[in-house]
Formats: sequence, C-alpha cells, structure tokens
Amino acid sequence: MSYAAALREALREEMRRDPNIVILGEDVGAWGGVFTVTLGLLQEFGPQRVIDTPISEAAIVGAAIGMALAGLRPVAEIMYMDFITIAMDQLITHAAKLRFMSGGKIKLPIVVRTQYGIGRAYGPQHSQFVPSWFLQPGLKVVAPSTPADAKGLLKASLREDNPVLFIEAALLYEITGPVPEGEHIIPIGVADIKRKGSDVTIIAISRTVHEALKAAEILSEKYNIEAEVVDPRTLYPLDLKTVASSVRKTGRLVVTTDEIRSGSVAADIVSKIVEDPDTFYSLEATPEIISSPDMPVPTPAPLEKLYMVNAEKIVNAVLKIVK
Repeated sequence: MSYAAALREALREEMRRDPNIVILGEDVGAWGGVFTVTLGLLQEFGPQRVIDTPISEAAIVGAAIGMALAGLRPVAEIMYMDFITIAMDQLITHAAKLRFMSGGKIKLPIVVRTQYGIGRAYGPQHSQFVPSWFLQPGLKVVAPSTPADAKGLLKASLREDNPVLFIEAALLYEITGPVPEGEHIIPIGVADIKRKGSDVTIIAISRTVHEALKAAEILSEKYNIEAEVVDPRTLYPLDLKTVASSVRKTGRLVVTTDEIRSGSVAADIVSKIVEDPDTFYSLEATPEIISSPDMPVPTPAPLEKLYMVNAEKIVNAVLKIVK
C-alpha cells in the first residue's frame, strides 16, 4: 500500500468507527485532496463531515478548535507546512494551551495534517520543513516515514484528546510498503529501530529515514560498518529512552533531517544526548548533524537535489566519526 493510501485507509476506518470525526481544509472534498489522501471520503461520508474551506489557514484551525470544544474530532488539513505559520496563533497560543488553562477539564482532540514539499522543485515558499517551531507543551508532533507508521500513528492521533500536528512529506506519498489491516495503532511517543547495528546510531527524521537506510546498506557492504537506524516517529514528546539506549550501545551518533540545522529538532536531539552524563561519556566521537544548509530551498531541481540530504552525505558523516 502507498503512504497516501495508508493515510486514507486510517481516515476511512476511523470515520466509520467514530461519527464525531470530521475533515476540513482546502480541496479535501470534491478534489479529494491535492495529494489524494482524502479521495472518495466526501462521497462516502457527505459534505457535513468532509468540508471544503476557503483558503484561510487561520480560519481552518480556528474552526477546528471550535469544533473540538463542541465535542467533535476535527482533522484540519493545511496543504503546505509553509502556510501553517498563518495559523500559529490558533495552534500555539490557543489549541496547545486550553487543556492546561482548564486544569485538564477541556479536551481538545484536533489533528492538524500538513506536508512539506522538498524534492519537487516547488521553491522556497512551498518546501520548508520546520517541525522545531511547534515543539510546544500541549501539542504533540508526529512525522511518520513509512506507510505502516503513517496508518498506525494517524489512527492513534485521531483517538488522542490533545492536539496533534501530523507532518507528512510529499516525496513519501507514493512509496509503498506492507500495512497491517484493521486495528493497527502505533502509540504516540514511541520510536522505532528500523535497522539494528553496533557501530553507529543514525537518527533519521521523516523522509531522511529512507536515505539513512540506503546509507546503512552501503556502509555494511563497502566498509563493514553496521549502522543502527532509529526513527523517532514522534518528535514531541521524543522517545529519548530508545534514542539514548542506541547511542550508549554504539558510541557514535549521526542525526539526519530535512530541516536547516539552526534551531532544528536534530540540534535539540543532540543537546539532549550530550546533557545526559551516561550517554555523553559513552560517545567516542563528536555527534554529526546532516541537514539542509542554512539557506532557503532553491527552486531549480538540480540545485535542490544538491541541497537535500542524501545517502552519500550520511555515509561520509559516518566515515568521518568512525575514523
């Protein structure tokens, strides 16, 4: 099943299970979503539950907050992550704070789905990956990398009583992989070891998980280096226990992400690793971060390709610290 189809299956199964789940966003209904994730849902569930909205991210998230306060479970789609900043006040100032401000009496079951478009030559205003901007108490941040994780984490998010920012990558929509049928739920806040290894830990986020797995195969076949690839899946709260355990085992750490390095989730992960004395003293080399450079995403496809994280860059980083 494709990544997009896995998301669609999760939405369909949960909407059949819970009549309070509604979807709203730009082109989610008649168009079926620009990335086909909501294709066919309008025909099955009707316009009261699959709602096409005007182009107003602030209105979309604001309406979702009102729906949640009234007892619904809205799924608000923001077509590009770049434009979620327009709804920052609704998402960070209000949605993330309301349970705290009510002493836990208010439930706010909102899922905000969005995607980042790097790798499609969409230019700097349609390609940004900025999850670190949303690491805020009260808001959970999820970024699955495989179809199975996409389905399992979306189903968990739809049953969560706190707001969840669910980040997808445009380049992942067409990848395929095995997806369990039916009640497949992955708990929020649990990392996954995608490949076991003993020589270096590669923590990879979203799309870069696939580049890390390619790099791990190259390292094993050409250099006899066994890399352990860890996918956090949930960026906030981070499963630090799994991450730190892997680093203590291997003694070396590389973190990969499509973010720019400054202020990134990757930098936050490294800081948490070195702040823990047990993990810090297990390191045999300085941790490396392989990210996008600190500049806007270039529009021409050849330049964008050079800009992006790839397996070769990860291999070179590992070779540097293994030496």
